[in-house]
Order: sequence, then structure tokens, then C-alpha cells
Amino acid sequence: MYAFFIRTFEGSKTQVELLKEKIRQEGKVLSEEVLKVDSFLNHQIDPVLMQEIGKEFVARFSDQNITKIVTIESSGIAPATMAGLILGVPVVFARKRKSLTLTDHLYSAKVHSFTKNESNDISVSKDFISNEDTVLLIDDFLANGQAALGLIDIAEQAGAKIAGVGIVIEKAFQPGGELIRKAGVRLESLAELQSLQDGKVQFVGEETF
Repeated sequence: MYAFFIRTFEGSKTQVELLKEKIRQEGKVLSEEVLKVDSFLNHQIDPVLMQEIGKEFVARFSDQNITKIVTIESSGIAPATMAGLILGVPVVFARKRKSLTLTDHLYSAKVHSFTKNESNDISVSKDFISNEDTVLLIDDFLANGQAALGLIDIAEQAGAKIAGVGIVIEKAFQPGGELIRKAGVRLESLAELQSLQDGKVQFVGEETF
């Protein structure tokens, strides 16, 4: 017989406070534009924190009658899956490269990565999104907005209703958020970074010292 021990967060901290605390404790500022969070989000995953993040996304979009959650491989999959689990809806992730089993009957969009300085076509099978769906788009980071705009493009190609975009960490000092809002899409970012200057994480709304 196996004994299972489930770690839970203690106290009355909100999901956003827990996320910010994790960023402060484990995030590594590599430059004024790059924050490394591979210990809990985009390499190693903290599943309990992802569950809390999923709860927060569900709470924020609870009025939208979501039928599918759409993300992009690979770092958006964990928070998207937790939100899908709570809502009881499927999670679809856009593939960055075509596989032998994903060659046609696709919705596709081109996405440029400023971090990697390369462009990729992202694709979703037409079998998994339709004009009958209301989709919530989820991703780990929002910086220049290209990944999110690519997902918006795919949802629009499918004729799906877009409930909004949910982002775990937004770099508010970069233009992605403004681009999404200008596109008329609702944006909910859990942790908004005001600055990464001097090797320090500063969130939007915090006073500087």
C-alpha cells in the first residue's frame, strides 16, 4: 500500500500572492528583460502552485461558459491543464512543429520568438476547435505578445468565441499587453512585472525604494 502526502499552501494568501512570493524566492533575473522561472513553471513544474493558478484563471473567467482551453507547447500546458481539470473541459495545445501525424487539416499561424530570435508556425487540428467553442487562451509569459496573438489568430480562423487570454506572468514593460487589448481581447495577467532593473523584481503597483 502506498501512502500519499499532498502538499498544500497554508494561511489565507491569495493565488496571486503565492505566485508573486514564488517568483521572488525562486525567480532569477538574468537581464532587464529576462526572468528565469524554470524551477517551478517552464522546466521543473510545481503542480500545487499550478493548481492554484488554475483556480485563479477559472475564477476570473467563470462568467464565460468556456468549452475549451487553448495553449501553446510547452510551458503553457501545465497551468492550462489545471484550469481545464477544474472546469472539466478539454485542453488543446498548439504544436510548434508539424509531426508525422499532424500534417494537414490544420489551423496555423506564424509566431516570432524574440527570446530565441526565430519564427515558428504553430498549428492546431481543425478537429479540436470549432465555431461552437468558447475558448480561453492561456500561456506562461506575455512579453511582446506574439504567441498570444498567434493563438488569437487560430481561434479566429476556427470561428470560435474568445473568452480572453490568461497569462501567468506579464512583462508589463513590454508591448504584448497593449497589443492584445488593442485587438479587443480581454486580458487577465496574474503577476505583472513593472521592472527587472538592477536585478530586482518589481511588480506593477508596488512602490520603489
